[in-house]
Amino acid sequence: MPETTIVIDNLGKRYAIGKQKGGVDGIRHLLESVIRSPGAWLKSRREARTKQVDFWALRNVSLSITQGEVVGIIGRNGAGKSTLLKLLSRITVPTEGRFRIKGRIASLLEVGTGFHQELTGRENIFLNGAILGMSHAEIAKKFDQIVDFSEIEDFIDTPVKRYSSGMYVRLAFAVAAHLEPEVLIVDEVLAVGDAAFQRKCLGKMENFAQSGRTVLFVSHNMDAVRTLCQRAILFDGGKIRADGHVDSVVEDYFSRFSNGSGEERRGANGLAIVKAALKNDAGQETNEFSPGEDLIVEMTVDAQKRLEKPYFTLAVQSKKGNCFTANMLLDGYRPSFLEGRGLISCRFKALPLLPQRYTVLLTIKASNGKDVLLDYEAVGSFIVKADLVDYGFKGDFLTRVSEATSVVVPYEWALPDGTSASVSLSAPVSAL
Repeated sequence: MPETTIVIDNLGKRYAIGKQKGGVDGIRHLLESVIRSPGAWLKSRREARTKQVDFWALRNVSLSITQGEVVGIIGRNGAGKSTLLKLLSRITVPTEGRFRIKGRIASLLEVGTGFHQELTGRENIFLNGAILGMSHAEIAKKFDQIVDFSEIEDFIDTPVKRYSSGMYVRLAFAVAAHLEPEVLIVDEVLAVGDAAFQRKCLGKMENFAQSGRTVLFVSHNMDAVRTLCQRAILFDGGKIRADGHVDSVVEDYFSRFSNGSGEERRGANGLAIVKAALKNDAGQETNEFSPGEDLIVEMTVDAQKRLEKPYFTLAVQSKKGNCFTANMLLDGYRPSFLEGRGLISCRFKALPLLPQRYTVLLTIKASNGKDVLLDYEAVGSFIVKADLVDYGFKGDFLTRVSEATSVVVPYEWALPDGTSASVSLSAPVSAL
């Protein structure tokens, strides 16, 4: 029977956040307070204008994870996922409860974590290994594998402060995965890398787990979670809402979005996505589509304060990465403002997608195109179902369609014998 690697008992993390104190009611009351007691008014102005309010980022969390499990930690932005990983990585300390981890931990939580900016990539590899308790000889034995995996051999003796974010991720993941920890903790940081490297990392984590080690994986790429993990844990409002087989927990996550349930999380900008639904040509909510059918993504947004000219970006993603996007930063179409509750939708016309599973992600940026109002968040999941034979496909390897590049743009072959062949997913051949 597998041994328990991680035990968490009633874990909680509380932060004190500042909220602006209410001001006086109107200019008349302000002038009265100044005239009647100028000294008291000046004193009050010097005092802190904020009051401390307790915010529980995580509370009453209890669970156990056995050796060799690959567990996906999912939930909306602000649900408590990253807080849990920071506690387990001992970056911060719990307010209440306790946890026990058996074995060495390697964490990859954000770009540059654990690196000394002035040291080279080579020096940081040995530094990280030493932090994990490895000897110089042990690290040296793994050094070439780490460098080969990271694909930054030409820059290994360059100070990491000169690395791009992608280079950081490559080296950081290579170090975390190769220095033989018993537990590997990976946050959404892999989203920084390119698609090919992400696939490489997912393969490494799969091999890592098969060797009997434990992986905790946070990602908004639900297809990656489904591919890598057998178990998933859903967080909402700092608490565990579901824990079980990955497919059922991921569906629970999306049903909360489509039903408008779950705790709303707002950033400092006061913006929240209240509900998100996927609809077909007929306007019916569904998570099953056919090639050539329209996909409508409909979102209910709520802005507590007026936001001028925000940019929305929707991305349709398969387990291999992004397939296509609707990007207001490029097309220039955007709402003049958001204020209160409103509806915004996007229709992707004639889906050129092979039969696979897909995730829809949303991000919203401010009018300057840089500040993030809502970081990438998975708002829907759907399956494209079809018999490709009906669309004129007759390849010898149709059984491998789930591994193929997802998007099929209409194309035409011209063959040496003078014949030609057109390929499209616009509609079944029988319907043409």
